[in-house]
Amino acid sequence: MSPTGLWLIGAGNMGGALLRRWVGAGFDPVVVDPRLGQAVPPSGTPETVVLAVKPQVWQAATAILGERLGTGTLVVSIMAGVPLAALAERFPGASVARAMPNMPAAVGLGVTGLFSAMATPAERERLGIIFAATGTTEWLDAEADFDALTAVSGSGPAYVFAFIEALAAAGEAAGLATALAMRLAKATVAGAAGMAAGETAPADLRAAVTSPNGTTAAGLAVLLPGLTPLLRETVAAAATRSRDLAQIA
Repeated sequence: MSPTGLWLIGAGNMGGALLRRWVGAGFDPVVVDPRLGQAVPPSGTPETVVLAVKPQVWQAATAILGERLGTGTLVVSIMAGVPLAALAERFPGASVARAMPNMPAAVGLGVTGLFSAMATPAERERLGIIFAATGTTEWLDAEADFDALTAVSGSGPAYVFAFIEALAAAGEAAGLATALAMRLAKATVAGAAGMAAGETAPADLRAAVTSPNGTTAAGLAVLLPGLTPLLRETVAAAATRSRDLAQIA
C-alpha cells in the first residue's frame, strides 16, 4: 500500500535519501524546496507532510505552507531537537509526530525512531508504511527518548565512518598501501555489520573471533579499556546537543 498526498519539505542529505527510497518504492511524493525551485503546489491539501529542514530554520522554512495544511494533515518532523509542543503550536489542528531516520535509509538499511502522542491508529500505520520503505522502524515510549536515539542511531553512522577511517589509517601505519588499507577496513566493517545483524549477540561474535593469547586478544586489550567510556562521552555529547537544539527551536 502506497501513501497518498505525501509532501516532503526539504530535500537535502536526509530528505533526499528519503525521497529516493520513496520513489523507488512506488510512492509519488510532492517535493517542496525553494532552493531547488520546487514550490508549494497551486492546489490540494497534503495528507502527510514530512519536515526535513534544519531545526534552526524550520519556522521560516515552513512559512511557505501558509494555510495549506488541513485539520486531517499529519505533520511529521525528522528534525533533531524540535519538540512536539512546538510543532503543535505551529500547526494548530494538525496531528503531529516525530521521526528520526538515519543515513543508511539511503540504501534501505536505515532505522527510524517514531513517536506521537496524538496520532490515530491509521496515522501510525501510515507512518510505519512511509518509513518502512527506508529500513526498520522503532516506536518510542516517550518523546524524551529522542535525544538518546538521535545520539546513537541518528549520529551513529558518522561514528562508524570515523572508525573505518581510523582503522584504515592504522593499517597504513602498520605498512599497508593506502588504498588497500581502506578497502580492507570498509569490507571488514561491512562484513562484521552483516554478522551483527543476525541473532547471535555481538559479545558472542567477538568471543568467537578472539582466540586466547592470539592477535585479536592483543588488539582488544588495547581497544576495550577506553572504548566504552569514550562512546559514553560521545553519545552524551550528541544527546546534550539534541536537547540544546530544543531550546533553539
